[in-house]
Amino acid sequence: MPYASNTDLPASVKSHLPEHAQDIFRAAFNHAFESHRGDPRLEEIAHRIAWAAVKRQYEKIGNAWVRRDGMEG
Repeated sequence: MPYASNTDLPASVKSHLPEHAQDIFRAAFNHAFESHRGDPRLEEIAHRIAWAAVKRQYEKIGNAWVRRDGMEG
């Protein structure tokens, strides 16, 4: 099910990602959810796409997700 706001995100996302990364995750998940309607693996696909979107702009260093060098915005 698409997420209306960051407060609706799974705890594993909310407790680990900075606010901007949560925005990225939510937008990518919602878009993937709509794009893959009817696929029996819908939730899995949407989560994978959302994490991939986050990882394009953030990287995990130790226990923290930080913005990749050269990323603005």
